[in-house]
Amino acid sequence: MQSQAMRHAIDLAVKNVASGNGGPFGAVIVRDGKILAEGVNLVTSTCDPTAHAEVVAIRRACQLVGAFELKDCEIYSSCEPCPMCLGALYWARIGHIYFAATREDAAKSGFDDSFIYDEIPLAIAERKIPTECFLQEEGLAAFRAWNESVAKVHY
Repeated sequence: MQSQAMRHAIDLAVKNVASGNGGPFGAVIVRDGKILAEGVNLVTSTCDPTAHAEVVAIRRACQLVGAFELKDCEIYSSCEPCPMCLGALYWARIGHIYFAATREDAAKSGFDDSFIYDEIPLAIAERKIPTECFLQEEGLAAFRAWNESVAKVHY
């Protein structure tokens, strides 16, 4: 099933380029040896910079299972997940990540995520996008409400 799922993700990516709906990326989420959900990059067609193939597949899979965790699933992506997608996969608690092309391969076609990887470890003041913290004490009100809530769902 692994090779079949990966080939399906790659096929989705190739077909997505032909469709003009977005970039050359496809992803398939598998549970119990069966495809649960799939996604392609829809960034340009939906004007949504978060509509990467992995995120689209995660959203669809979570809706299908009615949960925000995919612990018993694995993802097959046509390319190594970018930092955003990797973060989403960790938040979804995906069981295993498989990918075909590497981030270096993607960079050769103009999809270079290295600047994001480089920005993450920098101090906030050193990042390229100006970022400031203010009204921190007021912002803590939401966390106080969370800590006091008896209806919270831990994730």
